[in-house]
Order: sequence, then C-alpha cells, then structure tokens
Amino acid sequence: MKSIRQIACGLGVVAALLAGSAGASVTVGGTRVVYPLENREVTVKLTNDRTDPSLVQVWMDQGNAAAKPGEASAPFVLTPPIFRMDGGKSQTLRMMYTGDALPQDRESVFWLNVLDVPPKVAKDSDVNTLQFAFRTRIKVFARPKGLPGTADDAPAKVTWKLVPAADNKGYEVKATNPTAYYVSFSRIEVMGAGQTYTNDVGGMVEPRGSAQFPIKNLKTAPANAHVKFSSISDFGGAVPLDAPLAP
Repeated sequence: MKSIRQIACGLGVVAALLAGSAGASVTVGGTRVVYPLENREVTVKLTNDRTDPSLVQVWMDQGNAAAKPGEASAPFVLTPPIFRMDGGKSQTLRMMYTGDALPQDRESVFWLNVLDVPPKVAKDSDVNTLQFAFRTRIKVFARPKGLPGTADDAPAKVTWKLVPAADNKGYEVKATNPTAYYVSFSRIEVMGAGQTYTNDVGGMVEPRGSAQFPIKNLKTAPANAHVKFSSISDFGGAVPLDAPLAP
C-alpha cells in the first residue's frame, strides 16, 4: 500500500500540472505581428499578469520550433533579448529588420518566441514542487511595400477543392492562395448533403501556394458542397467566409 506521503506527493505533482496549464504569466499584446519592411522598427508589448517577477528571453526563428536562441537566423534584431519583468509590469520589445534580402513580391513569415521563466521556489524539504518555463510563439509577417491587393481581401480570393486524403481514407480540402499574402485559418467546415464536416485545428496557406487540410469523417465527396471558414485578420480577429468547393 502506498504511504500517505507518496499519495500526497502524487497529488502535488498533479496540482502543479493543472496550475501550469493555466498558461504563462508573461503575455504578448497580440496573436501576430505585421512588420511593414519599410519601417525602421516595430514594437511589441509584453505584460506580466502575475505578482511574481519573471525572467524573459526572446528570439526569432524561420519555422523551426526546436531552434534555440543561439541558433536563430531570422533577419531581425530584438531588444532587449533577455530581461526581468516585475509582477504587474509591462515591457516594450523592439523588433528591427536587418535589411537582409527577402522576397519583395510576397510576404515572408517568421516566428517570435517569448520564454517566461518564473523565479525559483524557496527550498522546503517537506514540500514537493514542479516548476514550468512557458514559451509563447507567434507569427511575424514581413510585408514588403506595394504588394498588390490587401491582406483583408486575400482570404476571399482563396479557392477550395476536395482531394483524396494522403492515406486514401476519405477526403481533404485543398486551399489555393493566388495572392501575395499569407492566409491563416482558425476553422474550416465542409457543408454538403445536409451534413457538416469539420477541421477545427486550422492552419495557413502561403502566398501563391497551396495547402491541404484534413476534414473529420469526410469519407465521400458530397454533391454541391461548399466550405465555410474563419480567416484570421492582421489584428487576430476571426473573419467568417463562405466559398464554393470544387469536387
């Protein structure tokens, strides 16, 4: 039989895991950053929503979520790169484009990483603790000046088609983006034959490219189907749209 101390320890670990799921104390002021490449810099606001201080480290990557700060190769400089944030305080992060060559006929995408490291808990031999460092990762869209059209209009220009799934079990939807802007989705639904089939994970399709999205339980291609989707604006809001779906 487990001792009371072992059970208490186990419960303590579970409580720590549940507490950790509440999220980081340091939050980013927005779900994405748009960087007009003609700008000298863009600022991002960080806020520590809790009473305890945090150590914060920031870096950018080109899509590799496993990239460490020293391995970052994105053409941007962040200042300050590492700093302390007291509880209830804010910090303005400066993001500066280095001028390295990027495509001028379409957007490029990078990721901003914000690592929130809480202070160490005071040592107590009778208390078991489990600490977490939280990383927030958001997209940064580098936008050249003079691109045709607008980012707001881009989602409505995406075309949709049903295609066989990669495992040949059912169907997926293929989104083709003819614009110069990235288009992100928070939700995609296929409507047909009185049924609704959903992808609630979302994703993104690159400029002048295509991407496929799995749809739950879509085993056959329904007649006269159409797609309802929510695209994400520059400000992080969900914009609902409806489009025909080619079989």
